[in-house]
Amino acid sequence: MKFTYRFLLIILLFIGCTSTIDNDLKSYMVGSWQTTYFKIKMPTVHKTDSLTVIEEDFSSPNAGLAQSVYREDGAFSSWFLLPNGERSGETAGVWDAKGKDSLYVDYFYHGKQVKAWYSITKTPLGFNAQMIYDWDNDGDYDDELFMKTKRIRLN
Repeated sequence: MKFTYRFLLIILLFIGCTSTIDNDLKSYMVGSWQTTYFKIKMPTVHKTDSLTVIEEDFSSPNAGLAQSVYREDGAFSSWFLLPNGERSGETAGVWDAKGKDSLYVDYFYHGKQVKAWYSITKTPLGFNAQMIYDWDNDGDYDDELFMKTKRIRLN
């Protein structure tokens, strides 16, 4: 009988720890973020053999800023903050996190429903994200995105 209780206790502790791990990224993501750098490599743009790379470093003083907010209820919004303080390209959607490194987003942008999974690596200032997606809309999920972010406070 003692063995059964010990076994149940171990299982309950494991489930509790697993649940904490699953919620780890969820609680980390809640808040406001700003993209500091991104790079998209598209090896077969529109079914050609040409490599196209889009890269943006948001560190210059007059650069616009890509910002987003992730809320506890699973909603998020993102926009591009122009140098004059105006928001552009606002979109909203839903998000979820699984485990300690998988972020799912679902939103409508530029006439397309985007459903994407990111692999997240936490950093001292925020997180890095990587994913494979069809960014050039050629039907092939072969485009690589890498993005760096930092946590911010919005007024």
